[in-house]
Amino acid sequence: MNLSKHKSKINMLNIAYLAFFISALFTTPAHAERLKDIATIQGVRTNQLLGYGLVVGLDGTGDQTTQTPFTVQSIISMMQQMGVSLPPGVSLQLKNVAAVMVTSSLPAFAQPGQTLDITVSSMGNAKSLRGGTLLMTPLKGADGQVYAIAQGNLVVGGVGASANGSTAQINHLSVGRISDGATVERAIPNNLSQSDSVSLELKESDFSTATLVVDAINRKFGPDAAIALNGRVIKVQPSANLSRVAFLAALETINVIPAASNGKIILNARTGSVVMNQAVTLENCAVSHGNLSVVINTSPVISQPGALSTGQTVVTARSQIEITKEPGKVLQLNGGANLSDVVKALNAIGATPQDLLAILQAMKAAGSLHADLEVI
Repeated sequence: MNLSKHKSKINMLNIAYLAFFISALFTTPAHAERLKDIATIQGVRTNQLLGYGLVVGLDGTGDQTTQTPFTVQSIISMMQQMGVSLPPGVSLQLKNVAAVMVTSSLPAFAQPGQTLDITVSSMGNAKSLRGGTLLMTPLKGADGQVYAIAQGNLVVGGVGASANGSTAQINHLSVGRISDGATVERAIPNNLSQSDSVSLELKESDFSTATLVVDAINRKFGPDAAIALNGRVIKVQPSANLSRVAFLAALETINVIPAASNGKIILNARTGSVVMNQAVTLENCAVSHGNLSVVINTSPVISQPGALSTGQTVVTARSQIEITKEPGKVLQLNGGANLSDVVKALNAIGATPQDLLAILQAMKAAGSLHADLEVI
């Protein structure tokens, strides 16, 4: 069997399985979702923390200080703060130290004394952070204030070895993690309990869903409990009979059936992946699909002169060009087709996932595809 035809049949079979799975998935009736799954409470969020520090105790795999002068400057500055003065003009040749960036996330309502997981990433040319210890590193927020202090022994998921110019490595060696490696030193002020109202933010802006959420809240807490400010923000008046925490807990458990989403197709141009939701529909259109392959083979031809002649050997090239075109197919797609019909129709003409990228873009340009195309 021809290898190209075999691959084409495999791709067609994969698309057929995809069509069957998606059609079975979306034929189930719409179900209600908890409000906490489709919306968040304004002001309840995490905050990113960042710090610059040093990792010591490496087994000769640290930064090359001649190429990373900031590592030496950091060591000198730290030693001066600890009362150690170096003579001027001394050039430090360090192998067991690496300059790193420390990142973490400060969750909502975090209080001093709580611990956070941190990620430590090399910013120089260290070969590995395995076995290193992070020195005390302040973690700052976007406002420049210190909110946590990090320190501890790194856990690196990779391993590597080298000898006589040969190197072997598994996973990544320049990033490590410390569980509970940072301690919160400052709490972020939150006026959630002092405000007169609570604002909900839908994860996906949609006026229809916002209206459905308002109706569900008003049915539970009263006719004037909630009002939609726009397609994303919903203002809710807390109940006087419940504490703020109890009210928010009851609010998050409300079940809402979201409105149908817009048709959307995600195209991954690098991998050829195509993902469509159930709202994708078609107008009447015709799609033609065919494969054209061009093969050019060039081989050298040597012309040898006869014996005792004064001729010279001449090398020329002979090229052979072969053009193969598989018979094209034209398929008519009826209007109003749903997702499963679209995938089955494209599968019928032998379209591979990579072909779908071009076919769907052409159908969108022709006005036959009712969906938003997003290429990632």
